[in-house]
Amino acid sequence: MCGFCGIVNYNKNISNDYYLIRNMTNTLASRGPDEDGLFFENNVNLGHKRLIVIDPKNGRQPMSCNFQDNVYTIVYNGQIYNVDEIRNVLIENGFSFKGHCDTEILLKAYIHFGYDVVNHLNGIFAFAIWDSSKKELYIARDHFGIKPLFYTFKNNNFVFGSEIKALLEHPDISATVDEYGICELFGIGPSHTPGLTPFKDIYELKPGYFGVFDNNGFKMEQYFKLETKPHTDNFEDTCKKINFYLDDSINKQLVSDVPLGMMLSGGLDSSIITAYASKYFSDCPEKFRTFSVDYLDNDINFKKNDFQPNSDRDFIDIMVKNFGCRHSQIMLDTPELASSLENAMIARDMPGMADVDSSFYLFCKEIKKSVSVVLSGECSDEIFAGYPWFFREDALNSNTFPWSIAISERQHLLSPAISKKVNLKEYIDCRYHQSLNQIDFLDSDSMETVEKRRISYLTLNWWMQTLLDRSDRMSMASGLEVRVPFCDYRLVQYMWNVPWEMKALNGREKGLLRYVVKDILPKEIVERKKSPYPKTYNPTYLKTVKSMLSNILSDKNAPIKNILNENYIREILDTDGNAFSRPWFGQLMTGPQLMAYLCQVNMWLERYQPKLEI
Repeated sequence: MCGFCGIVNYNKNISNDYYLIRNMTNTLASRGPDEDGLFFENNVNLGHKRLIVIDPKNGRQPMSCNFQDNVYTIVYNGQIYNVDEIRNVLIENGFSFKGHCDTEILLKAYIHFGYDVVNHLNGIFAFAIWDSSKKELYIARDHFGIKPLFYTFKNNNFVFGSEIKALLEHPDISATVDEYGICELFGIGPSHTPGLTPFKDIYELKPGYFGVFDNNGFKMEQYFKLETKPHTDNFEDTCKKINFYLDDSINKQLVSDVPLGMMLSGGLDSSIITAYASKYFSDCPEKFRTFSVDYLDNDINFKKNDFQPNSDRDFIDIMVKNFGCRHSQIMLDTPELASSLENAMIARDMPGMADVDSSFYLFCKEIKKSVSVVLSGECSDEIFAGYPWFFREDALNSNTFPWSIAISERQHLLSPAISKKVNLKEYIDCRYHQSLNQIDFLDSDSMETVEKRRISYLTLNWWMQTLLDRSDRMSMASGLEVRVPFCDYRLVQYMWNVPWEMKALNGREKGLLRYVVKDILPKEIVERKKSPYPKTYNPTYLKTVKSMLSNILSDKNAPIKNILNENYIREILDTDGNAFSRPWFGQLMTGPQLMAYLCQVNMWLERYQPKLEI
């Protein structure tokens, strides 16, 4: 995993802009703590920060290749999992290789396949390739946007990078937030509309897209979209295919030249990855590393609820005993959870999921001390129908994003002046219906299947993207690579068309997945009800973030007062968050997390100092 950035300008020679591209590249240092590199040509500058995972000697970037009197240069962030298959095709077509890193294979695959290269890749990736002969830049992003890529146009410059902070380092680019940015932050946030950011004129390359920038401008093309088609496999064959995709995806993602581990919560998803991976480590069990996270005094303060019915510890013990993992439990405390809210915000370049982010940031920092790569059970709930909103009638009939139904409360949070100009409900409704209009249905789809396709599509394209953003930013801020085997596009595409009656076998969340793995996992794990990422129940956390937010409001110069309703924030404080009657986002962002989010908003305004155009 790495970070990269670049500038293309066809109107002037920028090959001497060393300090500019160096400064932009340095903003990405945490993504690539091992090596860096720069590339200069008349019309293009490229910068790269490298986290070494595969082939330390031969993987340095920017990487150039001379082929038929032309030079191609790549900067790349990600991991290609089907490199062996691609390498074999390239060897058959006369290519040779200096090493075994996937960067060289990807670059030569582009030379061979051209724009179509993305249709030959299985992996997590964002990359840019400069064709010196054509004076053309090709950029691409993986099927589900696991790896980030942002871009903007300013004063004849096409500027791009792995994180927004790299773009903002360019002197011609400023942080500006207009009406749409406010809607993204407070109507959609901490999710975001695919392709957009809260910053005016700064965009993300959408998942499943590639783009080409040349002297005629910038063109994008979608290369991947979920295909709706009849599911023709019977139940037995469906289970066999799911098992194959899981086994193949996990095994491909266990390849690494540096130490590797697994995140293990004792939930179904991380336990599946641990069980499949155990075969890979059978000859070297001392390398079978697993990691979990918990909070100081959570064993005392834990409160059972519908969304978090039990804690993880007993289930982790069951997995460790059954599979012989070398397990490490990472314990976080309230002060560091609160003090890391700013680092988590900076990692995202915007307010995020509050302590759900900061805890994952701290978790990754601790894991990095032992390994450089870790596998996560992320994305299983989106693919196999694990969330409550797949089953709850109130969520299915909400006519909006079911994880973010507190629309009137969000509107009330805006300052009266801004609230007069910005209608969050109209914006949310527009984005919601735009998204639904992208779905293809079959004439044979039942009413229930249509309903479930809708909720599945929204979950995959909005909710999952938010969690993937969190996973990438928090882990890469720690120089840790997180891989997500459940997000293999083959598995996602296959499950998209599996009938609901089969997917929700026995009326349970992830019923089909439970059945597929029933013989490889302990019964307690298979039957465990879904429990989300753990959060702290320590009452001192509420006190801490309440104090932080109170201190912000006592500062007459606090920038948050220019955007939000100060009286409503004080009401939220006075009621320990209960004045905001519904969760801000999902199931976890309730009172303390909302306060922490508001703290992040103020931190963001102070650090990025966006100009408001409303």
